[in-house]
Amino acid sequence: MADRTKLFFLCFCLGALLGLTGCGLSQQSKFQKELLPEPPATPLSASMIKAPAVTVEPRLFVRDTPAILAPPQPPPFSLRAQALVERAGRHFEQGRKYYRAKNTRLARREFDTALDLMLEASDHPIMDRDALARRLEQMVDSIHRYDLAGLGSGAVEEPGFEAAPLEDILEMTFPVDPKLKSKVKAQLEATASQLPLQVTDEVLGYIHHFSHRGRRTLIAGLERSGRYKPMIQRILDEEGVPQELIYLAQAESGFRPRAVSRMRATGMWQFMAARGREYGLVRTPYTDDRLDPEKATRAAARHLRDLYTQFGDWYLAIAAYNCGPVTVERAVERTGYADFWELRRRRVLPAETTNYVPIILAMTIMAKNAEAYGLDEIQPDPPAEYDTLEVTAPTHLKLVADLTDAPLSELMELNPALLKGVAPAGFALHVPRNTADTLVAALEMIPPDRRASWRIHKVSGGETLAAIGKIYGTAPRTIAAANQLSAEGPVEGDQLLIPVSSAAPKKALSRTRRSRRTARR
Repeated sequence: MADRTKLFFLCFCLGALLGLTGCGLSQQSKFQKELLPEPPATPLSASMIKAPAVTVEPRLFVRDTPAILAPPQPPPFSLRAQALVERAGRHFEQGRKYYRAKNTRLARREFDTALDLMLEASDHPIMDRDALARRLEQMVDSIHRYDLAGLGSGAVEEPGFEAAPLEDILEMTFPVDPKLKSKVKAQLEATASQLPLQVTDEVLGYIHHFSHRGRRTLIAGLERSGRYKPMIQRILDEEGVPQELIYLAQAESGFRPRAVSRMRATGMWQFMAARGREYGLVRTPYTDDRLDPEKATRAAARHLRDLYTQFGDWYLAIAAYNCGPVTVERAVERTGYADFWELRRRRVLPAETTNYVPIILAMTIMAKNAEAYGLDEIQPDPPAEYDTLEVTAPTHLKLVADLTDAPLSELMELNPALLKGVAPAGFALHVPRNTADTLVAALEMIPPDRRASWRIHKVSGGETLAAIGKIYGTAPRTIAAANQLSAEGPVEGDQLLIPVSSAAPKKALSRTRRSRRTARR
C-alpha cells in the first residue's frame, strides 16, 4: 500500500493523536455533516453526465447524510489545508452525482481525486489532525459502500479487481509461541540477507500467525510470486535495493496485480494515485500503470531507494512506504529517535505501520528458511512469458483472442493495466509467447478504425453465414461483403472478418463471464 499517508489517517486515533480507527460520537456527526457539502452553484449539465439520470431512493446510504442540530464549526486547519479539504468535498459530491446517474467511470475519477486532495491536505500545518482523520475515514467508508453497491462493476468486458489480502490483519497482534524465539534466532545466525533481520515478539507473533491461521494466505502469495519473481528480482537488483523487499509485494497484494485496497491504493505495490504520478505511473480512461507489474515494480524500487536515502534505515524506509515519509519524519522529530522499534514503543506511528514492518520481517524469515516452516514443497506458478507489441490503433482483446487462439482470460492476465477490453493506440500489448509476428500480420487485414469492434471467426464444418451472423448480431450480407464472399459461402477453416456493433455478441458475452470467474480464482 504504497504511499500509506492515507493509512496514517485511518490509524491515528489508536494512539498518541495518530490513531484513526476510533471516532467519538459527538465529533462523528459533526464531520459527517461537513463531508457532504452543498451542491456547487452551477449544476451539472446533461452534457457532463452522459448516462441518463435515474431515480435514486433518497436514503440509499442514510449514514452519508446524518442530521445534526447545530451547524458545524470549521476545524482549525491552515488556509491551504482548508482549501484542499473543501475541494475534496466538492469532488466527492460530484462523484455521488455521477454515481446516481450511472456514470461509474466519472464517479470513480471524482472519488479518487477527492481522496488525493485529502491526503495532500495532511502535508500542511493542521492543529486538529483527528478532525481531518475522521473526515477522511468517513469519506473512505462512503466510497467503500458505493463500491459494494456496484461502483466500477461496469460492462462485462471490463476486468475485475481483487481485495488486498492482508488489510484485515495489519491492525492485529498475535500471541507469541515461547518455543519459537530460540528457534528463529538460530535460523537468523545462518541466514544471509541484504535486509537486516531482527527478531522481536511482534515478528514472532506474525511467524506464529503465518504458520497457522494465515498459512493459506502466505502459501497463495508464494505460489503466485512465481509469475513475477524473476522480473522483480531483476528490477530490485538494477535499482540497487535489497532483494528481500520482494516481500513488500507479498504483504501489499499477495502478488495480485489488480489488488485494490479500501483506500483505493492500487496494484501489486499498492500505489495511491498521487504517489504513483510522482514515479511516472500514468492513469488514463483506458489504462492505469499502477496495475502494470513491471512499471509498478520499477516505481516501488525507486521509491524505496529514495526513502532509504532520506532516512538512512531500511526499517524506517519500509515504514514510510506504508504510511508516508511525512508521518515518519514527524515521528522522528517529535521523539528525537530515528529507530523504528523505539517509535513503535512510543506509539507515534500509525498502528498499521507498527505491524507492517514485523509482517515483512516474518515473511522474509519464513521464506528464507522454507524447509523449517514446511514451505519448501510449494510449487510456484511458472514465470509469465510473453511477446510485446505496440498497437497502432485501438484494438479489442476479443479480436486479439480470435487471432492468437488465446483465452480472453489469459490476455487480461497478461495485460492487467488495461481498464477496459480495448487496448488504446500506443499501448504495449502483451500476447502469448511466439504469437506477436502472426498477430501483427493478421491485424493488417483489418482496417485500423475497426479493430476496436470487429472480430475474426473461424468457420466450423456446416456453419452458414446465417448461423455465424446470429452469433454476432451481424447480417449475413454484411459478413459476405466484408469478406468478398462468392455465392457458395464460407467453407470449413475459413477465417472471416465479422463487422459487429459495440454490443457484445451472445457467445462472446458468455465467454467473458466465464473468463472473469476464472481470472478471480
